[in-house]
Amino acid sequence: MRVLVVHNRYRSEQPSGENHVVDQEIDLLRSAGHDVRLFERRSDDIASMSLPAKGAVPLRVPWNPASRRDLAAELRRERPDVVHIHNTFPLLSPSVVAACQDARVPAVATLHNYGMVCPPGTLFRDGEICGECVGRQPLPALAHGCYRSSRLATAPMALSVAMNRRRWWTGISRFFCISDAQRRLLVRAGMPESRMTVKHNFIPDPGLRRSLPGEHFLFLGRMSEEKGVRVLMRAWERASTGVPLVLAGAGPLQDEVAQWAQARPDVHYLGLRGKQECQRLMANAVAVVAPSAWLEAFGLVVVEAMAADVPAVAPAHGAFVELIEHKVSGLLYHPGDAHALAEALRRAAEPARNREMGEAARVRYEKDFTPSVGLDRLLAGYDEAIRGA
Repeated sequence: MRVLVVHNRYRSEQPSGENHVVDQEIDLLRSAGHDVRLFERRSDDIASMSLPAKGAVPLRVPWNPASRRDLAAELRRERPDVVHIHNTFPLLSPSVVAACQDARVPAVATLHNYGMVCPPGTLFRDGEICGECVGRQPLPALAHGCYRSSRLATAPMALSVAMNRRRWWTGISRFFCISDAQRRLLVRAGMPESRMTVKHNFIPDPGLRRSLPGEHFLFLGRMSEEKGVRVLMRAWERASTGVPLVLAGAGPLQDEVAQWAQARPDVHYLGLRGKQECQRLMANAVAVVAPSAWLEAFGLVVVEAMAADVPAVAPAHGAFVELIEHKVSGLLYHPGDAHALAEALRRAAEPARNREMGEAARVRYEKDFTPSVGLDRLLAGYDEAIRGA
């Protein structure tokens, strides 16, 4: 199969799970013998643009005719069987969908967030889950300045959602949702249910699995409000698990987290760490804590923990409800409730319960999240798109 992958890479200064997923899918397809080409733009390139070019970037977020023209030329040259679209913000724009329609090449799209119904793609505002724009025009996002707390920065994204919604919904043959929770929400918002399918992200086997009871609880991710760091800090002060907490990652709350950790002998803040060290920290964890305040569309860190025989503790909302079987492969608690999280941490530290949950987590990983499962679902979606075309 000839596949053309379309992706706008996020800035390298912000480690992106989405970039990682795209790269893994390309490698997986190529290893299975498929011919995969990449049509991409890089947000890193904005820094080297001239001042007028930088100023034009927001104007082209809703529609970039150059991207449509360039992709059309690529489609004529490569003649792929299917186009797989990932991120189009900010340098590609939804004009790439029109290029596929013009060339009559079937296109699929992976929805990595909630960008189809929420301009910043997060469903999160002022520290709370927000659904004001779901199922309607994105005027509330513009009024609140939901992207970077700026109405001016939000305007191009809100305009893109408003003017391109129908183009996405009619021009894409198959949408890949990364969880059923995400799919259900988008269907309620009016997206075409018959073309929405769940294709979870897959995780290559890390080769490191927990063999001992574990040395610490682990938070691995962005130090930000939406990731629930403050809820975790409040819960930890009540938990008394007898096991230390390790936090790894960077973000806007990193100074606050570092100061909090410095005052507590049972907390260690490591900052940003490389892939191999993160895998080692995972394999030595009692449990991974993913206290996200927003509705995670997937929850990559939870599945990474499963692959390492490590259970997870997470709030009972978003994708976590389908990733974690409560009291079997991990523990769920009432979202935003520090007391409930503290109790879940105490339960997760119980040795017998913890060992059983870790074993069940690995079984779930092998059933649903391995590369072979991911490849089957990916190719099935391509086949459906091609047959439909």
